[in-house]
Amino acid sequence: MPLQAFDRITGKDFASRSEVIATEAMAATSHPLATQIALDIMKQGGNAIDAAIAANAALGLMEPTGNGIGGDLYAIIWDAKTGRLHGLNASGRSPMGLSYDTLKAELDKLGRQDLPPHGMLPISVPGAVDGWFEMHQKFGKLSMPKILQPTIHYAEKGFPVTELIAYYWDRSVPILSKQPGDFSGTYTINGRAPAKGEIFKNPALANTLKAIAKHGRDAFYRGEITRKIDSFMQQNGGYLRYDDFAKHRSDWVEPVGVDYKGYTLWELPPNGQGIAALQMLQILKNFDLAKLGFNSAESIHLMVEAKKLAFEDRAKFYADMDFNQSPITGLISEAYGKERAKLIGERAAQRVDAGNPNLYEGDTIYMTTADKDGNMVSLIQSNYRGMGSGVTVPGLGFIFQDRGQLFSMDKQHANAYQPGKRPFNTIIPAFITKDNKPLMSYGVMGGAMQPQGHVQILVNMVDYGMNLQEAGDAARWQHLGSTEPTDGQDAYLQNGGYIEVERGVPFETVRELQQRGHDIRWGLGGYGGYQAIMRDHANGVWIGASESRKDGQAAGY
Repeated sequence: MPLQAFDRITGKDFASRSEVIATEAMAATSHPLATQIALDIMKQGGNAIDAAIAANAALGLMEPTGNGIGGDLYAIIWDAKTGRLHGLNASGRSPMGLSYDTLKAELDKLGRQDLPPHGMLPISVPGAVDGWFEMHQKFGKLSMPKILQPTIHYAEKGFPVTELIAYYWDRSVPILSKQPGDFSGTYTINGRAPAKGEIFKNPALANTLKAIAKHGRDAFYRGEITRKIDSFMQQNGGYLRYDDFAKHRSDWVEPVGVDYKGYTLWELPPNGQGIAALQMLQILKNFDLAKLGFNSAESIHLMVEAKKLAFEDRAKFYADMDFNQSPITGLISEAYGKERAKLIGERAAQRVDAGNPNLYEGDTIYMTTADKDGNMVSLIQSNYRGMGSGVTVPGLGFIFQDRGQLFSMDKQHANAYQPGKRPFNTIIPAFITKDNKPLMSYGVMGGAMQPQGHVQILVNMVDYGMNLQEAGDAARWQHLGSTEPTDGQDAYLQNGGYIEVERGVPFETVRELQQRGHDIRWGLGGYGGYQAIMRDHANGVWIGASESRKDGQAAGY
């Protein structure tokens, strides 16, 4: 049975391994080689920020199924010098030259009302590279050529493809090979995906990274790379242009947090979905989850119903705040959470509505690293659906994201498509403080699973006493079918949606949930990918965890 370790003599019987503990530094990523690159950078005198950039670059090469320089980036950084958190939104915007009416006409040609997952239409400006340089300018120590050199080396010499990445890569090839550009020439070996253990090279990406290392972020946003992208888009019916890249900027934002039993969970404000986790916690603090027990029917019922309530607000209010002022203070307030908690009954809700947070309004690939000075980085980066749009400019070595698929075409919606607008975004890093001290940087990548995963990890530790590794290995659930901030026939909550559970959830729990009116299904592989680093202030050590659902590794020195 997966995620069971009954032969271990220590820890919970579902823990796959012990936590990793080190004194100087720690890195936890979804690929062991990226973890080792992060540690090497810190051993060379770099800090956690340098290490995060280096590891993210490596993941873009080694795990193209999940991220790359054609995608967006978000980060929460604990700066040990000032003792405060910094949030970075490095997500890109839609093309200025693609009007709503033009996009609508393009969709009409395709016979669809919503944006497609592949091709030119869902592509927005990639923000990751600018995000690297924003982080580096504010906090970095080593030079960018040194930081990017390990990935350039692996791109030229090759790296062995890991098991889970090979699986997803193979699934993407038949679909994405049909898209404009050179996907097959860049990402296949004679038309097929690389197999587990096979050496894969990406010399085109090596050259792109060399230009970025030498000439800085402008190489990507105002240089020859930009001109190649502009020319390719014009020749192949795309809408991104040189000016879209030249005008791109990342934004430093203030993380927002809520207290849960003495622990403060911090997330970034929209256009991301992080505050959904905060809304869930404000609802759940009105119940005694510890007394109800881990993965009991009552505890899962309460968390699923809290998720349904939070996600209706997510569908209505979360959007680019340059275009729409989401009522953040009201949405994450304790008073609003208490009112929403009153809507939870004994049986599964078949339909719920968004609330009125304005009544409570006042003002307005996951990976993590930590260094010897106490700096911590919680970073997530993505191409969105798998390998993204599939559009690959010949000679550049990366795929463009398809994040624009998450726009709504309903003009009245807060997340409605507009030129130069950031779409609703699912990727969210998380951070926990306790007594105003940094405690934990973590994330659970994977679409709508992410806020649900953030809450499950925190509840596992706070209410059920699990350690960092156990909290990630414990059997998970996810609720699917909530209303989405997009369009299409599946974009609205119908019949209460359904819950997928891992096989570690007891059958007695499943049976009782069914009796409460929940549609329960067994799921495989959709529960996210967890990495985490915790600071043990008492002993002065770092603790790391990387779960068994991915190819990743936590390691330190």
